[in-house]
Amino acid sequence: MLTVLRELRPDVVGLQEVWERDGENLARWLAEALGLHWTWEPSRAPGEWQRRAGEPGTGFGNAVLSRWPVVERAVAQLPAPDGPDDGRAALFTRLAAPGGDVPFFTTHLTSPPYASAVRCAQVAALVEFVAKRGGGTPFPPVVTGDFNAFPDSDEIRLLGGYRTAPAVPGHVLIDAWEYAEPGAPSATWDMANPNVAASFGPSVRIDYVHVGLPGPGGLGRVLAVRRAGDGPVGGVWPSDHAAVVVDLADNA
Repeated sequence: MLTVLRELRPDVVGLQEVWERDGENLARWLAEALGLHWTWEPSRAPGEWQRRAGEPGTGFGNAVLSRWPVVERAVAQLPAPDGPDDGRAALFTRLAAPGGDVPFFTTHLTSPPYASAVRCAQVAALVEFVAKRGGGTPFPPVVTGDFNAFPDSDEIRLLGGYRTAPAVPGHVLIDAWEYAEPGAPSATWDMANPNVAASFGPSVRIDYVHVGLPGPGGLGRVLAVRRAGDGPVGGVWPSDHAAVVVDLADNA
């Protein structure tokens, strides 16, 4: 992962399933290695993550790495499924970019394939959070994360708010992949990845960057989008997910 990020030299990164154990934190390690600011929010239900990972005592959560200072942060807890609480949350950061503040969010929705209704409830809470925290700057909100959902699912259409009624009236978030080159490889959960192949599912895009409507003069409009981290580096795959990389306009 560090090698991929060094090559990309991103301004901002949203991360999920970030671990912390014995005083070591993956987000902090990456930020220090890359010279970035960082913030991390642990899951409210680490026991469920520890059980899944077989890592007792390890914390898991969402994180943001940023070239620019984090001047504000907040967290929204998302609705839990029936049964064990898997501690899903959304992390908001306001980033002091040179041209004006950028409202940046990252999240990780519940994962069972049958849990679309839960993810819809989580998306509704997420969009309310974005509507509350994402204003006060000309730059549109940027919402990133592992949504564990197919692009044509109810929850992703609800998140966008332009293929169905929006979760919050008037709030639209455009899936950046709408701007991808036709035919570009899109699967972020890819059966070519040996860390994924054992799931025996289809290759599909389940990781997203959504952006609010552009600001004045096209500020924040999508210029390009692509996958990254979609192959081995030195024989090792950087993650079980490929990354979504988006270039946004920082001025008119």
